Amino acid sequence: MKIIAGLGNPGSEYENTRHNAGFKVIDALSDEYDIPVKGFENHCLTGKGMIEGEKVFLIKPQTYMNLSGVGIRAILDYYDKTPEDLIVIYDDIDLPPGKIRVRSKGSAGGHNGIKNIINQLGVSEFDRVKVGVGSKPPGGDLVNWVLGHFSKEDIPAMEKAFEDACKAVKDIIIEGADHAMNRYNG
Repeated sequence: MKIIAGLGNPGSEYENTRHNAGFKVIDALSDEYDIPVKGFENHCLTGKGMIEGEKVFLIKPQTYMNLSGVGIRAILDYYDKTPEDLIVIYDDIDLPPGKIRVRSKGSAGGHNGIKNIINQLGVSEFDRVKVGVGSKPPGGDLVNWVLGHFSKEDIPAMEKAFEDACKAVKDIIIEGADHAMNRYNG
């Protein structure tokens, strides 16, 4: 079973913000594969189902971004899974809106949610799908940027990014992260 975690912040005030790109991909996977994410376990909204014949557990941590690792660690422990069974989807300000990038390890890159996951798991080797949300304007505030909404001009690119991220998750599950990296990191 793969644990697929989309990062974001709970609450309607954060819905459709840049920081909730991971939640949006989980919603898209939920819709595409008919996996309702309506359960609640270990600080996470959850949904169990199948993607291309593989068991998956979709989760949306509800601990706010900076403590994302708390729920993820609890889920991995409860289901006796390792970081090798984990795929994390999150926003990346270093990628233009609409671009995605797949990685199988790396640093937090300044992302507090990933930093907390690495601290909780004690490793940085887990599959990731980064969803580009664009960099903050010069002189702008980073917190306001990531907690802000997408511009009308960016929405079509972001919808494509959410779709591409779903495809990348499927590729990771079926073919592995290296295959997905070759396909999506061009």
